[in-house]
Amino acid sequence: MSWAESGSYDFDVVVIGAGPGGYPAAIRAAQLGARTAIVEREAWGGTCLNWGCIPTKAMIASAELAWQARHGESLGIVAPGLSVNYRTLLEHKQATVRKLSQGIQSLLRANGVDMIEGQASFISADRLHVRGPSGDRWLRVRRVIIATGSTSSFPPGVPTHARIVESRVFLDLPELPARLLVLGGGYIGCELAAMAAMLGSQVTIVELLDDILLLLDDDARAVVRRSLERTLGVRILSGRPAESIEAGDSGVRLRVGDETLEGDVLLVATGRRPMTEGLCPERAGLPLDPKGYIRADARNRTSVPGIYAIGDVNGGPQLAHAATSQGLIAAEDACGRSPRPNEHLVPGVIFTHPEVAMVGLTEREAAQRGVAVNVGRFPYAALGRALAAGEREGFVKWIAEADTGRLVGACAVGARATDLISEAAVAIRAELTAHEVGRTIHPHPTFGELWMEAAHVLEGAPVHIPPSRKT
Repeated sequence: MSWAESGSYDFDVVVIGAGPGGYPAAIRAAQLGARTAIVEREAWGGTCLNWGCIPTKAMIASAELAWQARHGESLGIVAPGLSVNYRTLLEHKQATVRKLSQGIQSLLRANGVDMIEGQASFISADRLHVRGPSGDRWLRVRRVIIATGSTSSFPPGVPTHARIVESRVFLDLPELPARLLVLGGGYIGCELAAMAAMLGSQVTIVELLDDILLLLDDDARAVVRRSLERTLGVRILSGRPAESIEAGDSGVRLRVGDETLEGDVLLVATGRRPMTEGLCPERAGLPLDPKGYIRADARNRTSVPGIYAIGDVNGGPQLAHAATSQGLIAAEDACGRSPRPNEHLVPGVIFTHPEVAMVGLTEREAAQRGVAVNVGRFPYAALGRALAAGEREGFVKWIAEADTGRLVGACAVGARATDLISEAAVAIRAELTAHEVGRTIHPHPTFGELWMEAAHVLEGAPVHIPPSRKT
């Protein structure tokens, strides 16, 4: 395909949405020689940068620092009278967001991407209308990559009130509520509950399902729940719905079973829905599935030729790094390349206390698929580096095919788990065996040794924990 033959088209590729999927897609298309534009209606960087991944981690970093200072007696750190300046904490969060957003805009400009502010709507499959602060623009385009993301959804029965908020509003509250009620025990609810508890809030999580974080295996979930409840003092009510939710000037009230809970703020973290409002996909002949997603194939192509959908809006993994990978693949396909299909191995990370991360198959998924596996676990409490840092809680585990030893899954729960999981992802993607990881020298003393030690356990030859008893 020669972009010089694009004729009367205004752009070869237009990306709608400048989040973690959209802006990499635009940059990659421009690098491949396409005349590229990106349309963003609200904030460069999207939800992840402005109201999701980055601001939450900035606030969690502050919360963890405060928690460690208050509970560092065993390491010789005593900080009487320590206080948290929440206003400065928020300023740090905003400064981080602002710096990264400016960086994204600089990258787009450096790659020659035309940046357009406004709401993009389809007129037809190859025509867009953009309504923005500088007026209206009508664009004729060869290829469109939809990267509009998702937004929080409220379940039925939740009233509208200033004291009932979703995560975006919660992160901008000028003060941390003394009593926080969290509706939903998924990763967003648990991360923000942990953050608030570390900063001193009295926190209660209400989860309709039988337990929190049901995407995890039982062993990892148990460690996180135990830490939330016993270490951070978070109360968790699972297996029962929240009913009779009321809010007023003095606070929020709801009922769980026979008990009435009261709080200053109710954080609703029960799920997300795709963002297609204002997009008018029906004008391009794009169908939405029953849940409102724009479905796409393994190269992110929709049912309409020339239109792609990436990230949260296509119903795949709702993870920023998955969206980035899909965006690069969609851009290459849109520019006439023959890219690989979407990666099927997508790590997940949860910034609770302790952190938890996973990649590949869980034990439950392996059982559901009929895959016979062996599991090797190694505890933080047996690792020199973890003991030196005062981080005894948690473990890592490998999941390997029983007949070949090939690694097919991994989980880490404990300090730095979200960083540790990258080694596991590389090993699984490279189809390494436990034997190969176990023979790889890992520097000592480091947290990374956990993977080597767990591989030794999986092979039945642990060095730093007693061998399992023969039965």
